[in-house]
Amino acid sequence: MTDDLQRLERLRALSGDPENPSADELREMMRYVRTIAVVGASRDPMKAARRVPSYMAAKGYETIGINPHAERMWGRPAYNSLEDYQAPVDLVVVFRPSDEASRVAKVALLRAEGPTIWLQEGIFAPHEAREARDRGTLFVQDLCLYRVHRALDENAPGYR
Repeated sequence: MTDDLQRLERLRALSGDPENPSADELREMMRYVRTIAVVGASRDPMKAARRVPSYMAAKGYETIGINPHAERMWGRPAYNSLEDYQAPVDLVVVFRPSDEASRVAKVALLRAEGPTIWLQEGIFAPHEAREARDRGTLFVQDLCLYRVHRALDENAPGYR
């Protein structure tokens, strides 16, 4: 097992969902992701809901803020809801409490492009996770996107 996969496996072990995608699946997913919709993106630079997507934007990912209280985020228009953003996305990242994350996950599951759904640390939607996984959709919960990205070897082919 390569160093990056070992680091990812250690992160997975810390999450509260042993059914999260494997280290191989997480690495592969990060290779194809280009556009990220961030539901619950924050305007507050001290919050993870701002720092994590800012990091991803700085790494070259097209990062779309979903926040009804913001007009722009990361130099792009912000949207009131995931339903309001009509262009395809590869990844939907959720920074909302678990009781709200279920609704967001349901909306993401309805998207035609079938994006990966990612609930940040401490956020769970077990019913939606099961439904997504039964459909073959990657669903991550209780895991930090920033930490996963940092665990990967940035010099690996196809990885940014």
